[in-house]
Amino acid sequence: MPRWKVWYRWRKLCVLLYFRPEGEMAARLLLRSSIRAATTCRAAPVPILTRGMAAGGIPTDEEQATGLEKIVMKAAQQGADPYSMLKPKEYAGSKADPHLVPSVTTKRISCNICEEDNTAVVWFWLHQGEAQRCPSCGSHYKLVPHELPH
Repeated sequence: MPRWKVWYRWRKLCVLLYFRPEGEMAARLLLRSSIRAATTCRAAPVPILTRGMAAGGIPTDEEQATGLEKIVMKAAQQGADPYSMLKPKEYAGSKADPHLVPSVTTKRISCNICEEDNTAVVWFWLHQGEAQRCPSCGSHYKLVPHELPH
């Protein structure tokens, strides 16, 4: 706020108090202190610091992230998909290019709807190691280890 506005407000307050009989003493005190405040000058203006701007700008998401959020952001930058949020890659399902099934254990139960119009679901166990065939249609599946991001 400019000095003249400060001075104007103090002066207005002093005038209001001065014309009251009980406020004459207070008005003199305020008038003296406002004159001192208006006449003294500082060598440099006081910088006004706002939240986030003290260190040279608003921090980015990468600078502000902590904990699990930071781990997920780093994995996303490297091209990894820690929570399997993206669409899975399509595989041919042959023995050379089997469908990859992630698992945190050494075995997992999996299902397959072999034909488009089929109403029955075929369930089978996958074990870690070589690719295994679906008992109904012959598609190959392979269990791959998957680590949780946390």
